Amino acid sequence: LQLAQCEAVLQQRLREHWMREGVSFIDPASCTLSEGTRFGRDVVVEPQCHFRGNTVVGEGCCIGPGCLIDNATIGDGVEIVHSVVREATVAAGCVIGPFAQLRPGAVLERDCRVGNFVEIKNSHIGTGSKVNHLSYIGDADLGTNVNVGAGTITANYDGVRKHRTVVGSGSKTGANSVLVAPITLGEGVTVGAGSTLTKDVPSGSLALGRAKQLIKENWQGPS
Repeated sequence: LQLAQCEAVLQQRLREHWMREGVSFIDPASCTLSEGTRFGRDVVVEPQCHFRGNTVVGEGCCIGPGCLIDNATIGDGVEIVHSVVREATVAAGCVIGPFAQLRPGAVLERDCRVGNFVEIKNSHIGTGSKVNHLSYIGDADLGTNVNVGAGTITANYDGVRKHRTVVGSGSKTGANSVLVAPITLGEGVTVGAGSTLTKDVPSGSLALGRAKQLIKENWQGPS
């Protein structure tokens, strides 16, 4: 009981300190901070946000509601909603969430977008790239202005070792693509929806790797 009371006093002191420094907490009592957390000015923190470790949040960010930021560095003007960011670096102007997870080693350059149900681990995402829906990006290096289609997966683990995926600038993947690492896609590559790729793709190419569609007309089915 006494430990909980002490923690409540400490949390109140931390919140009051940062509010005096220009941070706006919409519901202060619902948020917790570590002593190592640092905020820039004009940050808005929505309800149910928690900051752990040596987290740094830049100026003009909007965090929450419902975020966990743990030992992460967040640049200026970043928006994060209902997401977990742990031991990751997010540059200025990025938009994350809802329901995204940035795991250790994730690095996002400026103006990236990471959307709902996306997990990124140990990967570098270049300026202006988008991973908007239902994707796992692990052990990968994406160039600038890459568009990752819904359901794209980097298959980085062969059962023994992790391997890297490289996607060149200006490339785009269709929905439900699988990139089996180790693999390199050059610049300006287009991956057709539903493809599974296991070989490198040169710049400017269209890559398709899916089964041929069959249609059985006048199908009666089992009787």
